[in-house]
Amino acid sequence: MKSAAFALALALFGSAVPAWAKVAEVSERGFVVRHLVEVSAGPAKTWDMILDPAKWWESSHTWSGDAANLSIEAKAGGCFCEVLRNPKSPNAAPRGSVEHMRVVYIENGRALRMVGALGPLQADAANGTLTIEIKPGKEGTQVLLEYVVGGFLRKPMDKLAPAVDGMLGAQLASLADKLGSPFSAAFPLPDDAPEGAPTAEKAGPPTPPASTGDEIIGR
Repeated sequence: MKSAAFALALALFGSAVPAWAKVAEVSERGFVVRHLVEVSAGPAKTWDMILDPAKWWESSHTWSGDAANLSIEAKAGGCFCEVLRNPKSPNAAPRGSVEHMRVVYIENGRALRMVGALGPLQADAANGTLTIEIKPGKEGTQVLLEYVVGGFLRKPMDKLAPAVDGMLGAQLASLADKLGSPFSAAFPLPDDAPEGAPTAEKAGPPTPPASTGDEIIGR
């Protein structure tokens, strides 16, 4: 029987799915989510912001309900963790903590790779690898995010993939907003996209062609 926390997390995961969400790859073995955003901030500022999730991760996608409880220890083996503070007494000892992911590769100013099952995926035998890579862009900095998920999941991969895609897309949109730039999707919108859905032209700088993933480190 699923716990109330798991059910809530699954609902929150799914709530972020826009009708125009796209998934790079999906099969019975797993799926790949890939997004690209270009921000006007320089690489140094962008990198510092990425390593401070409390400033840009959406609170609605945390276990505590407050992104201020998030942190990333920027070294191999470091934790992308969340403190579960005592809501009745904020100054009291925390009631617990959550390890969202663990750093396995970090190259300052260029790439961050973490492994872990985000959100409700944590309750299953899932494996996830999140890579965030940055490089100078035409008018600022390009941020490429890729999340590869595999393992045993009780919900079909093709049902989970759009929810995860939407959730991570929302996080990247929030990051771009904090850095002073609108969000650009990495993939063109489908023909049945709803009227008013963001396009590369409306979102800001032209979106580069969809990545094949070859840019991701370690390939």
